[in-house]
Amino acid sequence: MSELQAFDERLSALIASLSPAYRRQMAAEIAKKLRASQQQNIKAQRAPDGTPFAARKKQPIRAKKGRVKREMFAKLRTNKYMKAKATGNDATVEFTGKVQRMARVHHYGLRDRPSKRSNEKDVQYEARNLLGLGHEDLKLIEMIIINSIS
Repeated sequence: MSELQAFDERLSALIASLSPAYRRQMAAEIAKKLRASQQQNIKAQRAPDGTPFAARKKQPIRAKKGRVKREMFAKLRTNKYMKAKATGNDATVEFTGKVQRMARVHHYGLRDRPSKRSNEKDVQYEARNLLGLGHEDLKLIEMIIINSIS
C-alpha cells in the first residue's frame, strides 16, 4: 500500500484544485480505462501484477463427449457484470449481482460448491486475482490525471 500512498500524495493537491464536476468526469474516464485493463487481464488469464492464473483442475479422461470448454471467466468480464462507477472522489471497478460471490471465491481462493445441485462436497479453489492495480494501471491513471490538469 505504500506505493499507492506515495502516488496519492503526489497528485492530491492537484486533484483538489479541480471542480467537483470535472473530478467526476475524470474519475469516470479512469474507471472506464481501468475496467478495460482488467478485462484484458482476465482475457489473457493473468493477474494484475502480470503473473498467470493458476491452471484449472485436471478433468477425468472419460468426461462428457462433445463438451465445449470455454476459457475461464468469459462472461464474468463482460460489461454486464463488471461495472465501472465514478463519483467526484473515487473511481471503482466491481462485479455486480450474483457473480460477485463467484468472483470473490476465485479472487481469494475460498471453498465453494461447484453448483447448487452438485452432489460433490465443497471444492477448494485456487486464488486467482481478478481485480487489482498493476504498475501499468498506475501509469495509466497518472497519465489521465496529468492530461486532465494540463
